[in-house]
Amino acid sequence: MIFVDTHTHLYLDAFNEDRTDAVNRAIEAGVNYLLLPNIDIDSLPLVLELSAQFPQNCFPMIALHPTDVKENYKVQLDFLENEIPKHKFYGIGETGIDLYWDKTFFKQQCESLEIHCEWALKNSLPLVIHSRESHKEIMDVIAIYKGKGLTGVFHCFSGDYAQAKEVLDFGFYLGIGGPVTYKKSTLPEVVANVGMNYLLLETDAPFLTPTPHRGKRNESSYVPLIASKIAELLNTTVDAVALITTQNAQNLFKF
Repeated sequence: MIFVDTHTHLYLDAFNEDRTDAVNRAIEAGVNYLLLPNIDIDSLPLVLELSAQFPQNCFPMIALHPTDVKENYKVQLDFLENEIPKHKFYGIGETGIDLYWDKTFFKQQCESLEIHCEWALKNSLPLVIHSRESHKEIMDVIAIYKGKGLTGVFHCFSGDYAQAKEVLDFGFYLGIGGPVTYKKSTLPEVVANVGMNYLLLETDAPFLTPTPHRGKRNESSYVPLIASKIAELLNTTVDAVALITTQNAQNLFKF
């Protein structure tokens, strides 16, 4: 079985003591491919360094995270845009809108998301969307791009089936992570209704750790736990989940 973690922050400080071991544990668990979403201009060198260390396993993406859209967001965006031609990137992410922590820069987050959509189209790259208490707002921003070739994934999808259907109708995938294993999650119903053809596996490590490790640091080697829960929900095998979701990831990110 070969798995893909389509969203992992293994370059963050949480892995400073065992980063190489964490990557190797993932590979040993069958999670051969790791997509690294960027956060801001300071994290980009870390993303690129880890990708250079594991060129067959770690694939960099580039964007400004919505919670880092502040007063200087245009300076950051200009810098990041200039970096796109200098490296091989596999996605524009993560971008989006986050209204959970702070709504101060909502307008700027919308503008940033639109700019990222333009990057994605210009460079023929998929978009990785962060959505937190902002589903309608994100759909409003990206609506003008429907039918124009924009592809991507709503990472760490946490909505209901009606919202999932909107995402699928747009042509995007759903990123499913640790929360699908939580008792109060709405994701089991979503997964049961959607099936595997539009799902991607992810951890969002070091965050959102799946059961039974919830409360501890998450890592990419836990992807099979997420696959196992999806297999249970769809009454299929973990092998089948691995096969289909890996194909989905390869189709989207072209690695």
